[in-house]
Amino acid sequence: MQVYEYAVIRYVPKVEREEFINIGLLIFCKSKRSLHSSFCLNKDRIACFSSELDFETLKAHVAAFEEVAKGVKTSKNPIAQLDAAERFRWLTAVKSSCIQASRPHPGMTSDLEVLFKRLFEELVL
Repeated sequence: MQVYEYAVIRYVPKVEREEFINIGLLIFCKSKRSLHSSFCLNKDRIACFSSELDFETLKAHVAAFEEVAKGVKTSKNPIAQLDAAERFRWLTAVKSSCIQASRPHPGMTSDLEVLFKRLFEELVL
């Protein structure tokens, strides 16, 4: 069995309204030193909310978030150079921005890949 933590990634069109749409998932496993992420931007669902941010800009923000999650080492993302645990903590820290994470939730699993797919389908799609 492996201990893991996961967080749902949310798009918050207007922070002051506290409305959000689940757009992604992070799952961290310390024993594997891994951080997995996946995102799904449903343009029709997102268009249901009032926002000053256009869809292309949102896609760019999500791409930068995902680069950090995946550890893509570029000069634009020094946080991506941190190890998986530090990146997970950075990405799930409470912030007042258009892309936010739920509180991390812990659990145990024998198959991290199957769990990730199930959680993504249940919580994001």
